[in-house]
Amino acid sequence: MPFETTATRLWRRLAPQERLEAATQFWKEPPAEVAAGALAAIVRARRMRPQAARALPDEQKARALAQVLDPGETVAAALVVALHLGVRRPMLSAFLELLSIPHDDGILKEEAAQLPPPDEERAEVAVKELAKRFPAREIETYLNALWLQDPIHWRAVADGCEWLPTGATEATQGPSGS
Repeated sequence: MPFETTATRLWRRLAPQERLEAATQFWKEPPAEVAAGALAAIVRARRMRPQAARALPDEQKARALAQVLDPGETVAAALVVALHLGVRRPMLSAFLELLSIPHDDGILKEEAAQLPPPDEERAEVAVKELAKRFPAREIETYLNALWLQDPIHWRAVADGCEWLPTGATEATQGPSGS
């Protein structure tokens, strides 16, 4: 499957349950620089007053935001990141471990910025190992998200979906928590 070229397109491609998981995680600790945009997306979609949207409990904000298919590029990017920092964090940690990239529970450490980008051979081995433990669709989404964040640094994962076993299904792979 080819990578989506925008976070909004990647967000739209997620299943409704994945969008709900992402939005729920997002509202647990909304990034200050994106929270206003997320509220604005809810206001537009629900045609409600901004103060009413702000007053909604986080659970209702999450459900509302999960239904917005075009929350804006910045909000969509934050939501995709939230998905991976929530229920998919074990996959992040596993991938970074496989690439020997220093991290703290899936969050890159400062010294990681000094490392060169992973080469294609290492990335391929890491993706194939992930495929033994996580659903292919989730790996595809993760690789796409990495590439969107920094296409130059993560260029080696651009072919990552081709490395996944053909015919891999969620039923034959390990659980991921989603």
